[in-house]
Amino acid sequence: MAKTTTAGNKGKSIRSDCFVTLEITKSGGINIDLQSKVKTLFGDSIIDLCKKELEFFGIKNCKIKIEDSGALDYILAARIEAAIKMCIKIDKEFLLEMLPQNKYKTKKDSYRRSRLYLPGNTPKLALNAGIHKPDGIILDLEDSVAPAKKFEATILVRNALRSVDFYGAERMVRINQVPKGLDDLEYIVPHNVNLILVPKCESAEQIKQVNERINNIIKKRKIENPIYLMPIIESALGVLKAYEIATAAENVVALAIGLEDYTADLGTQRTKEGKETFFARSQIVNAATAAEIQPIDSVFSDVSDMEGLKQNVLESKSLGFDGMGCIHPRQIKVIHENFAPNEKEIDKAKNIVNAFHVATEKGLGVVSLGSKMIDPPVVKRAQKTIEQAIEVGILDENWREKHQKIN
Repeated sequence: MAKTTTAGNKGKSIRSDCFVTLEITKSGGINIDLQSKVKTLFGDSIIDLCKKELEFFGIKNCKIKIEDSGALDYILAARIEAAIKMCIKIDKEFLLEMLPQNKYKTKKDSYRRSRLYLPGNTPKLALNAGIHKPDGIILDLEDSVAPAKKFEATILVRNALRSVDFYGAERMVRINQVPKGLDDLEYIVPHNVNLILVPKCESAEQIKQVNERINNIIKKRKIENPIYLMPIIESALGVLKAYEIATAAENVVALAIGLEDYTADLGTQRTKEGKETFFARSQIVNAATAAEIQPIDSVFSDVSDMEGLKQNVLESKSLGFDGMGCIHPRQIKVIHENFAPNEKEIDKAKNIVNAFHVATEKGLGVVSLGSKMIDPPVVKRAQKTIEQAIEVGILDENWREKHQKIN
């Protein structure tokens, strides 16, 4: 009996996607039924892509129906591949050429003030996300993807990493909870992901499991660019083990808190005042700071309340966080502006950096400002403040020539 599989999304509200129905038959050759509003313009190229992919996977007889809602090639290819792999067991991957501008790497201390979450199985949201200039873009395979759609989402996210221009944003993927998330790594590690978010992390052992799988793939696929990790703490146990997790591996560069799941674990409701999450947020900041990595706050879920978001960011900054998640592009500007250093912080940083240069020019081993001694970590923080002020346009670019990074 022939097996029929489906992949993708369809409906009146669906854009930049397609819905593929595939039935592999014993005879009759390839029969393609394409339904698309752009069939006159792009029908031939869509059918040609479909034929190439079916040939690649060795499909000689099938009936395939493509209901197109403006899907780009990488989306069409992902949906067809998912439908095929749900019909037959095969390890081959149909890969389109990676955009040359997607081959960049990021740094351990890259800015991570904002990270924009995008559901991994909703391609329309990813296409132009980079133009909003978040520090990071997260293609999510976990909570935002329905269980029945997770397999095809991994293929779509893999193709997005290769074919979507992120405009320089750090390329992030949130995998599923370990151990299921370990299988996700096969689809994303070889395709220049910069950072992987590890959700619901509760132990250093989970980080070690992730890194073991990553390292195996790196060796097998000869990957050169570094891959960083951001564990997300989302439970009472995770909070208590935050420092253990933060120091589990050298490639852990940030520690994030997920407050929706954390408050659910406590059996309480999340409030705007945040009294119920103060302990957890403080623990994350302390653990990350002690481990010399970035503490990252949770998302602010009311996308219409910009003033509420501003106050949340200012509170987050006052607690010691370096950034937070966002679920809508309109939140990015508010996050960046309010995590930026204020005038008082900039003036203090300038005085510290100037004192450092005076001491250096005089050959002094000790840096002092007034009657206070200043150690290298304080100078480094001051330099970071100035860099942030330059990036957001508060300070002139010429300030970069006046301070050099301390080793």
